[in-house]
Amino acid sequence: MRRIRTVVPVLPSEISVYEGLSYALWLPLETTIKGGVVVLHGAGSCKESHYDFARALLPVGLASVVFDQRGHGESDGPMDGRALADVAAVAELLRSRAGVDAVALRGSSMGGYMALAAADSAGARAVVAICPASGAGLRRALRNEERHFDVDIDALDAVLDANDLGQIVPSLELPVLLLHASGDEVVPVEHSRELAAGLRGEGSRLIEVPGGHHRSVQHDAELQAVSIRFLERSLGLR
Repeated sequence: MRRIRTVVPVLPSEISVYEGLSYALWLPLETTIKGGVVVLHGAGSCKESHYDFARALLPVGLASVVFDQRGHGESDGPMDGRALADVAAVAELLRSRAGVDAVALRGSSMGGYMALAAADSAGARAVVAICPASGAGLRRALRNEERHFDVDIDALDAVLDANDLGQIVPSLELPVLLLHASGDEVVPVEHSRELAAGLRGEGSRLIEVPGGHHRSVQHDAELQAVSIRFLERSLGLR
């Protein structure tokens, strides 16, 4: 008789709400917690889309919080002027719940923009930004009648006006890893090339992946491993 192997995926240590933000907390149970990562999804996505990366962090001792940005998933209210403050608040939540000081940010598309723009206010020690959106690209998405999230356009516009990545990135002294597929049909790879020219932090770099598409990099197991090694080095864990 053929035996069927049942695989039970690792589940979050905690799913709850903090300041109106629905989050999933992942804590390593079989190894010492060495640091933490706040994981930021893209426009129209949700926290569950990045559980794969949260699971991949556990074996190396990295805790994480994946949360629904406002206007998405199960979080309260539209995405608005609190967007960057929310990232900083979740970073503090992670420090408190995981008992660590060393926290990094990892974001995809809109989440990549948020990770770079909130790096200083969140006290991040490193950033991984995957095909990070530009302010201009986000403005187009906000006005797209087919967008799949709730947003206070005027309030978020003010955030974009005050946080130009072209000015922010050259001011960051922390390590930044940019990952971008050259075939990205949503955010042109040229945007990451321009940002890479302003990188200053030790160990910062752009990895441009041939071909692919807008979502291909964030869930690629090999590139996730590259991101994790970068985070370990940048947080002083290896």
